[in-house]
Amino acid sequence: MQIPGYLTSDEAAERLGINRQSLYNHATRTPDFPKPTKVGRASLWAEDAIDAWRSAHPKRQRKS
Repeated sequence: MQIPGYLTSDEAAERLGINRQSLYNHATRTPDFPKPTKVGRASLWAEDAIDAWRSAHPKRQRKS
């Protein structure tokens, strides 16, 4: 299902660099994480909300 401006769970997880289960964990456990919009059984994530959250929470840098 493709709706302009929305990402599937797999696409949102890939954009954030996490797996799909981590995406759902963030949605339920992280207060400021964007909530999905349900369309039937599918969870769709607003593309701009995912990008804004990533900008506010930069990826952690691994120590070498």
